[in-house]
Amino acid sequence: MGGAERNARKKKQQQRATKAVVAARGASSDRTKVIIGVVVVVVLAVAVIGGVIWSSSDSGSDDSLANPPAVTGVSAPIVREGGAVVVGKDDAKVTLDLYEDFLCPACGAFKKAYGEQIKQEIESGNLRVRYHALPFLIRLSDPEGYSRDSANAALCAADEGKFWEYHETLFARQPEEGGPGHTKQELVKLGTDLGITGDAFKQCVESGAHEKDAQAELDAVKATGKFEGTPTVMRDGQIVSWDDRDWLTNLLK
Repeated sequence: MGGAERNARKKKQQQRATKAVVAARGASSDRTKVIIGVVVVVVLAVAVIGGVIWSSSDSGSDDSLANPPAVTGVSAPIVREGGAVVVGKDDAKVTLDLYEDFLCPACGAFKKAYGEQIKQEIESGNLRVRYHALPFLIRLSDPEGYSRDSANAALCAADEGKFWEYHETLFARQPEEGGPGHTKQELVKLGTDLGITGDAFKQCVESGAHEKDAQAELDAVKATGKFEGTPTVMRDGQIVSWDDRDWLTNLLK
C-alpha cells in the first residue's frame, strides 16, 4: 500500500471518529444507542487501517486487567496544579484545556482520533495541555462513582510522576458506561503495573485524597456557562471546535 493511500485512509478514519464523538456528545436523548454507534464506528475505522483495536474492558472479569497495554511516557514537563495536570512547556505556542471523563465513550473516541497528534505537538514544544479529569458521569457506572474514583486515581498517579502513562492506560482499559468500572483495588493495580511503588499511591487512591480537587474542576468549568459536556476543549476560556479533523493543525498555524 502506497503512502498516499495510507494517508487517505487515515484521514477517513479521523473523519469517522470525529463524527462519532460529535454524535455521542450531542444526542443525550438516546444515549445508549449513540454509545453503541460510537464504539462500532471507531472499531471499524481502526480495523480498516490495520491498527490496534481498543476494546472496552469487562472490569467484572479477572481478565480486565490482564496483559496491560504497552504505554510510554511523554517527553515534556508535567505538573499537577490542584485538580488539573499541565503537560508541556510553559512557552508553548498554544495552551489548551481538555475536560474529559475516564468513563466517557466520546472521550475515548476523541483520544483515539487525536491523542497521538496531541502527544507529538506537546513533545515538539508547540502545545501545552491542561488535563482536567472530571467526575462528570459519576452516576453512570454501576455502582456509581467510577468517574470520581478514576479522576482521583489519575491525580494520585500525577503525584508519583506517572500521570501520562496512567491516563493512557485508563482509556486503553476504559470500562463500558453503565457497567461496574474498575474498583479502587484495580485502580491501584493499574498503577503498580506501571511501576508505581510504595504505599503513598495506594493510600491516595483508597482514601480519595484528590476527590475534592477533581470536583472543584467540574464546578469551575460549569460556572463558566460554556461547558458542553465531555470532552470539551477550550483555549483562553473559549470553546474550541474540533469538528474539522484538521482543527489542531489549523490552531497551531
